[in-house]
Amino acid sequence: MRYAFSTLGLPGTALERSAALAAAHGYDGLELRAHPEEPLHPGSPRADRAAGLRTLTAAGVTALTVAGYAKVAAPGPDEPVLAEIRALVRLAADLEAPYVRVFPGGGEQSWRDADAHAVRRLLAAAPFAERHGVRILLETHDSHRTGTATARVLDRVAHPGAGALWDVLHTWLGSEPPAESSRALAAHLGYTQVKDVRSVDELTPLGLGGGVLPLGEAVALLPPGGWLCWEYEKRWYPGAAELPGQLARGREHLEALVAASRGERQAE
Repeated sequence: MRYAFSTLGLPGTALERSAALAAAHGYDGLELRAHPEEPLHPGSPRADRAAGLRTLTAAGVTALTVAGYAKVAAPGPDEPVLAEIRALVRLAADLEAPYVRVFPGGGEQSWRDADAHAVRRLLAAAPFAERHGVRILLETHDSHRTGTATARVLDRVAHPGAGALWDVLHTWLGSEPPAESSRALAAHLGYTQVKDVRSVDELTPLGLGGGVLPLGEAVALLPPGGWLCWEYEKRWYPGAAELPGQLARGREHLEALVAASRGERQAE
């Protein structure tokens, strides 16, 4: 298993610092939040992208994902959404990142309408992404927070340029057991995001293992050799503890979860 963390936990931090932290604490990759608040985003000039790739390469760290904010299931015209996705794909290609993260964002419309928007847009964008060596991952989030809802869209898209990002928090908030999420997403899974919180009503991020999420159960269901990414949402919770001091313990916890899952498989 390979490990990454999201730069959402280091808001506004220079890429050199994020990459150095990843390398120093044994993380193989970074999930790069693609927003104008951050060092790299779709509006970044080519020179900045090239410098960013050199920084990551020098640190021995992979750009796992360009984590964008396009909402594929949102109401409205398609072209602005598709243009946003294409810009994210180009950034990912420039950084040699295999994935782009998008959200559903279906809002208050019916699930049928939301699904139709998402399917249509992903069908349009997936071939473009595939040509650039990138896969668009629809995160289990907001209007499609369960694996079942996300797979309902991806089953219809059925294109190698589109897949799923399993956010364990959101499937849990959607009252979907990890086994059900895993079954639904198995044919589409790109990788899995983990985090921890105190309760449904208290979502301030905690160190891994310090909360109530069924992380061990979820990790035990993952195929070997993939990516686990820790998304510590410091950007949305400024009062949360700083991430750098937790990175070593977080990596150790992930390794322990993976080791336990291997032991369970060997015992079966």
